[in-house]
This record gives sequence, structure tokens and C-alpha cells, in this order.
Amino acid sequence: MAKKNVQDIQIPTYDDLFTSEEQRQENKLEKIMNISIKEIHEFKNHPFKVRMDEDMIKLSESVNENGVLLPALVRPSPYEDGYEMVSGHRRMKAAELNQMDTIPAIIRDLTDDQATIIMVDSNIQRENILPSERGMAYKMKLDAMNRQGQRTDLTFSQLGKKSTKKYSFEQLADEVGETKNQIYRYIRLTELIEPLKDLVDGVRNDGKKIALNPAVELSYLSKENQKDVVKMIDDYEVTPSHAQTIRMKELSKKGRLDENVIYSIMTEEKPNQKEKITLKMEDINCYFPKEYTPKQKSDTIIRLLEGWYKRRNKDHSR
Repeated sequence: MAKKNVQDIQIPTYDDLFTSEEQRQENKLEKIMNISIKEIHEFKNHPFKVRMDEDMIKLSESVNENGVLLPALVRPSPYEDGYEMVSGHRRMKAAELNQMDTIPAIIRDLTDDQATIIMVDSNIQRENILPSERGMAYKMKLDAMNRQGQRTDLTFSQLGKKSTKKYSFEQLADEVGETKNQIYRYIRLTELIEPLKDLVDGVRNDGKKIALNPAVELSYLSKENQKDVVKMIDDYEVTPSHAQTIRMKELSKKGRLDENVIYSIMTEEKPNQKEKITLKMEDINCYFPKEYTPKQKSDTIIRLLEGWYKRRNKDHSR
């Protein structure tokens, strides 16, 4: 007679002995609980900033009138007491703005990778995500997918390479509606120093901005060379074109890029360069109604200049 494997013997748990099947199933269900905001911590390396923009103001007003209608998702914090926010950072901020002490939330046991993927998926489709935020989010999700056993290929160039296999890049591309090469470009932004990220995101007060493709080329420069580029932008009021950043990248590969070379490239006159005047919005906003769009402000300035020009010519003709 064959011996019964010890591993096959199932020892009943306390719950099996003293609770019904209905109670056990009930205990497995996720419940919405009101959790103290003070017990909830930020998601580690959360890429999405909570900004006081128009959408945030509307959300705060909605929470003031109706409360938090959609519960947040948290997990027991693996780093400290309390919980870690997975999905619901903006809702929690709106609750704080309305001086609420608690927020409805679902508590779920999640691994780091599971939490990362849910965090990215719950935020990535928002319209007002900054390019650098999108790049970090894509990188975090791809890293999580890779750790979960799905192959990730990080060797694509800006132009991309053909492949017959479905890599994680392509899986993510299918999910978010981007090409895999565009996802790669966004991820390259994570290699930029913060001042260059600000230029890509267009959040500088002076209005200066760098487009995505030139920013990707700059991401291949050393951190020291990137600092040199920022210095040229600030000191000489210039931003590099895509062609200029490609040249800087190629010279960097050959070890021939330094501050003087960057200066000579960035201060050369571009083929389509025209003299222009830049007005800071903070200098002229006080003269316009708050609801005026930038185009309305521009049109008004042009009309005023036309009137001034006609009066000036009339005075000179007398």
C-alpha cells in the first residue's frame, strides 16, 4: 500500500473550523473604508505631479459639493506604517483642499510591480500629462513588466528596428495608442537633467521650450554637456534646433564636444531665423481681462499697434 504524501494532508485552519463558507467568501471581498489622509503616503517615485491647474480646481469644487465619489486604491505600505497611495493622488489632494480628514479607499495587497502597473495605467490616459512625466511612467511600467518575466528590448534607436517578436515596448504601445519608437523617445527624457526636463515640459516662466526630438538627442550628452546647453539657453536666449542637437550628439560620441563647441553650434544663425520680440506673460497679463486667451491678447496688441502707427503717420503728415 502506497504511503500517503505528507504534503497531501490538508490541515484545517482556524477559519475553516469556526467560520462558514459564506463568511469566508465575505472576508475575501474588498471593502471601501474611510482612511485617515495622514496614514496615506505618496507612491514611491511617483512620476505624476499634482498641479493646481484648471482640472484640479474643478475636481476640488466637485469634492466640495459631492464628496469623493470614486474610492482611491491603496496598499499596506512596505516602507513605513500606514498605506501607500496607488491610484487617487488627485482625489486625495482635492479632499485636503476641502479640509477633509479621511478619504474612501480600497485596501489591496499588491507587489511593487503590480502596484506600479496599476499606478501608471490609472494616470497615463490623462490629457495634461507632461512629457517628462510620461517618459518616467513608461519606464517604470516597462521595468515592472520586465521583472514580471516579459521581455523588454531597450535597444531601439529613434528610427526603430524591425522585429518579429512582440516585446514589452509593443505591448505597451498597443495599450496606450503610441508607436514603440515614440515610447522609446519619451523614455529617453528620463536621462535629461532637471532644467532640460523643464524646457521639454514648457513649465519655465520665460516661456522657453524644447521640442521632443531635439530633447531626445540631448539626452545622449553627458550631464556636464547638458549643463552647458542650459547655460547657453539662459545666457544667450537661444534654444537648439533638431539639426543642432544631432550634431552635438555626434560630436559627443567622438569625444569632441565641450562648452566652446556647444557655444559655436548654438549661437550660429539658423537658416529660417528671424529677429523677434519676446514678451513675458506676467508683464502684460495685468492689462487684459482674466478670461482672455493668448491669441486674444496678441490680436489686441496688434490692433493697438496699428492704431498707434496710423496716428503717428497722421501727426507726421501735418
